[in-house]
Amino acid sequence: MTDPLIQATLQLPAHAALSVADLLEGLDAPQALSVTAFEIPGTDDFTVQALYPQAPSAENLQQQIAPLIDALQIPMPQITLGKLEDRDWIAQSLADLPPIVAGRFFVAGAHGLEQAPRAAIHLHIEAGQAFGTGHHETTLCCLLALDYLARRQRFSHVLDLGCGTGVLGMAAAKLWRRKVIASDIDPIAVHVARENAARNGLSAFMRPVTAAGFAHPVIAAGAPYDLVLANILARPLMRLSHAVARHIAPGGHVILSGLLRTQEAAVRGAYRSHGLFLERRFLRNEWSTLLLRKQKLR
Repeated sequence: MTDPLIQATLQLPAHAALSVADLLEGLDAPQALSVTAFEIPGTDDFTVQALYPQAPSAENLQQQIAPLIDALQIPMPQITLGKLEDRDWIAQSLADLPPIVAGRFFVAGAHGLEQAPRAAIHLHIEAGQAFGTGHHETTLCCLLALDYLARRQRFSHVLDLGCGTGVLGMAAAKLWRRKVIASDIDPIAVHVARENAARNGLSAFMRPVTAAGFAHPVIAAGAPYDLVLANILARPLMRLSHAVARHIAPGGHVILSGLLRTQEAAVRGAYRSHGLFLERRFLRNEWSTLLLRKQKLR
């Protein structure tokens, strides 16, 4: 049994919530596993939630956001800390979620697969300890981007970077029936991705590995890639821009997600400097997914 995650919760006015969430996401100490912002129905406020592997200090968090709070001219929000019980909590929260339709993809747990249209591409994902069931806007838009690409060309060298449950890598494997390398910094996520690949009959097409960025011999050996999928967070995406550009073939595509619309310009700029240019955007609420293409050599 792994230690429970610690959730820091703040309530903020709508105009300030995304800025504070962006700041919390970018802190190195404490470093959040994820940061999300949710509208509170019937109010003008948002709830911002940050997940940490160990308990941060509420006072330290307040000190780090204080300059931004002063600039926004709002009162300092109270920060509450609480434990999130690991697998049981996530399974409970996801067990009754409805199936997701994204283009030709139909994503569901066992309880929802019987509703799938015969012509759909089925992806069987159960509640677990990794991100990526298709219900979040970022994963949904990545699936839409994959469906868009699949109607135009085929890909044979695919990397799912920060794979979570492996849903995006499995979607690529089902589309093109080619080997997909799926990596994540979290060994639990890699284990979940391997289980999901077996559940979907894709063990022969998925190679899950535990790695940070491109630091794994399997990832290096698979380059150059003609498609890289990266649904993580804006700042890590920017830090990886040079490495992504080095490992992708000229004319290859990159799908980037996990970023807010307010972060899109900075992420696009980081990749543009390495020869990767926007081909299409997929938007859902405050989230943006970018489809980029690497310039071909002349």
